[in-house]
Amino acid sequence: MRYSQLRAFHYVALHGGFSRAAEALNQTQPALSDQVRKLEQAHDTLLFRREHRQVRLTEAGEGLFRMTNQFFELEDGIGDYLGRARAAVQGKLRIVADSAIHITDALRQFRSEYPRVFVTIESGNTAAILAKLRNYEAEVGIVGNLDSSPDLQSYRLGQSPIIAVAAKGFLPKGTRAINFGDLPDYPLVFRENGSFTRLILEDVAKQRKVTLRPVIEVDGREAMREVVASGAGLGFVSDAEFGHDDRLERVAIQGIDIAMTETLVHLSMRTDVPVIRAFLRSVGPF
Repeated sequence: MRYSQLRAFHYVALHGGFSRAAEALNQTQPALSDQVRKLEQAHDTLLFRREHRQVRLTEAGEGLFRMTNQFFELEDGIGDYLGRARAAVQGKLRIVADSAIHITDALRQFRSEYPRVFVTIESGNTAAILAKLRNYEAEVGIVGNLDSSPDLQSYRLGQSPIIAVAAKGFLPKGTRAINFGDLPDYPLVFRENGSFTRLILEDVAKQRKVTLRPVIEVDGREAMREVVASGAGLGFVSDAEFGHDDRLERVAIQGIDIAMTETLVHLSMRTDVPVIRAFLRSVGPF
């Protein structure tokens, strides 16, 4: 295969079409199409499905696109290394977090030290965060109770107990705690499948032979907070993520020791990406 063929494929996948890719590379569309066609023919592999002037990556194309992301990112890193001893950190840092509250201080320091970096923060559960990291759609993730994986580098940020949250007035006056075994007596509001808070609760319930059936399932922590604040039931968060909301009150869960460990994570092979290294310095030391 030729470098030009890989580059043509990468830009078509990156820009979602041949015409936009040709414009970005300052090439003609026929020349770009020819490079991709030769790459497909050389390996007898269909990389794009071409339908009504639109293109979609095939399964093989998606796999190759993840690899070309790595390849061209490494190429950029080599250029930076050879061009200067320490490049000024700039560009974009994409963070996906189950809760941004765990990195607010680090973000303030990072922005102070690296004002030329544009930061985006997106919320998601653990499954969604890891998918975005592995698809090169984010540089850094903040997740709870992460299992070790050879393709991930993780750093522990801290641990916080899981608590119930209720609208003020929802529980009898003076209630500050609920026994874990009594949770089935209350209407429960769970987050979506993929939430580690939910997974921990369900695992403990299974071990204790306690049946927890949510009456409402919502997508995302903020949606859960709004539903709970309306008085619809009990929700669950780590104590560190409770925040400040005059509509809600903390409720300890007795009879069981359950906690959420918050973890910063990135792909191991991206350790040398400048914005990732810079952000780690803002969060650390580890």
